[in-house]
Amino acid sequence: MPILIGDEPKTVEISRRLREEGIYVVGFTYPVVPKGQARIRVQLSAAHSDEDVDRAVAAFVRARG
Repeated sequence: MPILIGDEPKTVEISRRLREEGIYVVGFTYPVVPKGQARIRVQLSAAHSDEDVDRAVAAFVRARG
């Protein structure tokens, strides 16, 4: 699931912060995606619990600064 951030440096920083919290995400920036469309990819599965999702959402809120 892509989460569009847009700003490349911000995408890189948010991705770094999330990984520090143990949330594995991948940030994509130009040239992988068009300029201005930087994003973070999150993969969810049926194996994730509601608590896992809540933890990830809370980490995103903290990481966006």
